[in-house]
Amino acid sequence: MRFSIVDNMTYFRPQTPLSAFTISIFSLVLPLASVPARAQQSIYNPIPIKSDEQISDRLTDQDIPTGEGGFAKDYWLELQKGDQVAIDLTSNEFDSVVLLLGADGATLAENDDGPDGSTNSLLFSRITESGRYIIRVRAFGETGEGNFRLKVTRLRPVSR
Repeated sequence: MRFSIVDNMTYFRPQTPLSAFTISIFSLVLPLASVPARAQQSIYNPIPIKSDEQISDRLTDQDIPTGEGGFAKDYWLELQKGDQVAIDLTSNEFDSVVLLLGADGATLAENDDGPDGSTNSLLFSRITESGRYIIRVRAFGETGEGNFRLKVTRLRPVSR
C-alpha cells in the first residue's frame, strides 16, 4: 500500500483491489489520525487545608461535576486516629452539603442541613484511622454555585 500527502491530507493508493468494506473503514479511521490529541484539561488535585483554619472559596461550574447536576470542590487534610473533628460549611448562595471521605474515596460521614434549621452544613466525626482525608463541599442537587466558608476544627477535651 502506498500513501500520498496532498494538501495536508493523507491518501492511500492500494496496490491490490480493496473491498468496499475496507475502503469505508479507512475513510472513517484516516480522518481521525489527523485530529490532534488533546491534553487533559485539569488533574484532580484537592486543595490542602489545616485544621482550625477557616477558608473562603467559591463553588463554580469549573469544579468537579457531581453527576447530579451540581458541582463539588475537594480539600484534603491529615488526621490522626482518635481525632474528633467538626466541619462547618456555610453559604448564603447555595444549599450546602459537606462530606468526609476516606483515602479510598468511601464516604465516612455526610451532612446536608445543620442543626439550626438552615441550609448550612455541620458535620461531627471521630477518626478511627490515621491518614489523609478529603472534605468535599458541594451544592445540594442542582442548586448551583457561589461563595462559601469552610472551617475544620479539631475538638479537644476540656481540661478541668
